[in-house]
Amino acid sequence: MGDGLRKFSASVFSPRMGMCIVLGFSSGMPLYVLITLLSAFLRKQGADLSVIGFFSLVMIPYTWKFAWAPLLDRFEIFGLGRRRGWILATQILLMLSIAMMGFCGAHFLAAAWLALAVAVCSATQDIAIDAMRREFLSDSEMGLGNSLFVNAYRIAGLVPGGLSLIIAQFLPWEAVFVLTALCLLPGFLITLRAKEKKTALAPRTLKAAVVEPWRDFIGRNGLSHALLIIAFVFFYKLGDSMATALATPFYIDLGYDLATIGIIAKNVGLWSTVAGGILGGLFMLRIGISRALWVFGAGQMVTIAALAILAHAGKSGIPSLWLFSFAVGAEALGSGLGTAAFVSYIASITNPEYTATQFAILTSLSAVPRTFCNAMTGILINHLGWENFFILCVILAIPGMALLIWIAPFKGEPKTEIP
Repeated sequence: MGDGLRKFSASVFSPRMGMCIVLGFSSGMPLYVLITLLSAFLRKQGADLSVIGFFSLVMIPYTWKFAWAPLLDRFEIFGLGRRRGWILATQILLMLSIAMMGFCGAHFLAAAWLALAVAVCSATQDIAIDAMRREFLSDSEMGLGNSLFVNAYRIAGLVPGGLSLIIAQFLPWEAVFVLTALCLLPGFLITLRAKEKKTALAPRTLKAAVVEPWRDFIGRNGLSHALLIIAFVFFYKLGDSMATALATPFYIDLGYDLATIGIIAKNVGLWSTVAGGILGGLFMLRIGISRALWVFGAGQMVTIAALAILAHAGKSGIPSLWLFSFAVGAEALGSGLGTAAFVSYIASITNPEYTATQFAILTSLSAVPRTFCNAMTGILINHLGWENFFILCVILAIPGMALLIWIAPFKGEPKTEIP
């Protein structure tokens, strides 16, 4: 019992977990700079809402990062390893690009080019960090490490979406963006000091880096099982993603004012999701990824029903704040648990030789429901109403759970063989 507890504590408080937290923060912050801080800056500079809307196009690199991921698998830069060199290079460019944004003023074209540079560098940093995390975490640490990473990624949004906006009340925008950029410095320093784990050799050619990840993925799993994995990646988070696509309009339709939504929905939702991710990671140290996919997936599916209950209560008037908090917190907790298992599963089935490319491909596939299916949620809600829509979301979570029979049996580990 004592040895088991010591091993558990050593895993939880290891330097590798600290790296996951710091690199998760560094990975998430540039995205939130583009989503929140840049929009506030542009509006304060007098940009029209249509102009600010067009700036969302700079997010395209995040959905196409798999296109250049083979470059990171094939080439090493600065002699620092296939991962560290790319991470350090992108972090330097990110700090410079973010810092320069504050000096653009009303020159919106210059701001657009810098925003695009941030998006490309941020997506590239994500590819390298995802690969490095997969390689330095052991199989038993995968669950907790990925959970801490994802939660640090989310919490990073509090800097550009909160702290930086507060600072902007007292300092000029040039200083705000410089100080925000410096928040990436801890990630740079920890990457500089890190020792990259020696893994499989890089692909011999760029063509091999593009073709071999697919050949390896299909070769290890067989075509039919590879297609099952792709279907699972598509369906596992589908119901959860659709349920929260129009969360804020749902809360408004229930009759809550914006202040209540901001205080309860955003705060309870964020910290419940973080709690779910951390608890999920800790439990995965004990039960493994396969069992976590089943248990957390079931929790993720059931907690969507809390939103259906909230919608039903809303037919008789504005639901109580207690029910509102419970429904939002329950769904966010279930989502956090499901995400912890899901990201760990994706990491576990990648081959160390092609980690960057395979991880980028699978995470891009997982974003398809969020991009296209979520676009249909408004039409569905108009025809079904909120309560029936959330019931549909519960039903849409069932195929992902059913695929676990073949993907990750409850009493085994995910079915894929890593050479």
